[in-house]
Amino acid sequence: MPIIASSALPSTPAETDRATLLARIPDLATEIAKEAARRDLERELPHEAFRLFKEAGLGALRIPTTLGGPGGSVLDYIEMIMTIGAADSNVAHALRSHFNFTEALLLNPNGAVDRTQLARVLGGKLFGGAHTEQGTKRPGEVTTRLTKSGESYRLNGRKWYATGTAFADFASFSARNDEDQLVSVLLPVDRKGIAILDDWDGMGQRLTASGGVLLDDVEVLPHEISTRGLNTLVGRHTSTLRQLHLAASMAGAVRGALREGTEYVRRQARSAAHSAAETANADPFVQKILGEIAAGSFAVDMLIRESARALDRTVEAFAGDDPEALEAALVESALTTARTQIVASQLALAAATNVFELGGGSATSRHLNLDRHWRNIRTVLNHNPLLHKARVVGDYYINGTTTHLEEGKVF
Repeated sequence: MPIIASSALPSTPAETDRATLLARIPDLATEIAKEAARRDLERELPHEAFRLFKEAGLGALRIPTTLGGPGGSVLDYIEMIMTIGAADSNVAHALRSHFNFTEALLLNPNGAVDRTQLARVLGGKLFGGAHTEQGTKRPGEVTTRLTKSGESYRLNGRKWYATGTAFADFASFSARNDEDQLVSVLLPVDRKGIAILDDWDGMGQRLTASGGVLLDDVEVLPHEISTRGLNTLVGRHTSTLRQLHLAASMAGAVRGALREGTEYVRRQARSAAHSAAETANADPFVQKILGEIAAGSFAVDMLIRESARALDRTVEAFAGDDPEALEAALVESALTTARTQIVASQLALAAATNVFELGGGSATSRHLNLDRHWRNIRTVLNHNPLLHKARVVGDYYINGTTTHLEEGKVF
């Protein structure tokens, strides 16, 4: 069934003061966390969470002050994603396309079309999109067609992994034009012929609306068409940023597991029959397990923060006039994020598994829905081939190979 896109939801212009925006995040996360376990059980898409996010003006966080925005850093943005992810990692994950779009915009803001999109971001609009497709021989192959029709064009196809598009106002889609060139179109999601489907059937991240989009004879105007390039300098930077966003969503899920595991012990867990402790919260083994979960969450957070700082250094290099320094920063940030994902994935999965060691059968209650944290983490990690990532890092250390670190793709 098609779902209603959030372009009908009200939004307010973003505040331009960074401190004001950052101060709103904890209260927003508290609201998003309410009923998060129930939403997952009942597959209730978090439209209200995105309405609140838009009202808070946080979609413009990364826009620099020179462009009329609050000037938030990559680290500010990634910290926000981790905080929101602790409340509901579905919401955190579903913001990925929007911040990928705004990052490219702030690094290349000079065209008339870009200025229009910048005004939309500052006005509170959210951006989504879908570029991949099912049924192709290789990932990245595109069969969606953009054909000339009079003074405009027509778009036809079916896209997949439309994460966040159900909550967005605008979305980008890749297609092949009449010359078989790869192009991208940016359209309002309420354009006639666009149907966003809630048909994602993954075991985790159930509320990201990561399934399909039907594009049925959608009208596209000439100014809505642009070329695509992953291996551009900006494309390489945003590719690394997209990967770090996923890792930050995962880190949020670990925080969520820690918080809910602690609440479970305090509220209802019982000590084991053979325990010397009268209560679970006095059981040294329960304390040990919770301490290990807390340490794992701390380590994941620290790794991700270091990667965010590396990406901030890359943004600084974009502002300079030293091509060699920019190239070095791009490789270093890609390498740092890859190393972070390899280690953080192991820590995150272990933490989400160990939550069930805090109690007995009651820890597996569907009402608690503690397993969603493991399912969400495992699903997020399947977006990146970690075995290949480790091989790429090893090849770099042994042979200095940077091929996959330079190509702007998920490796």
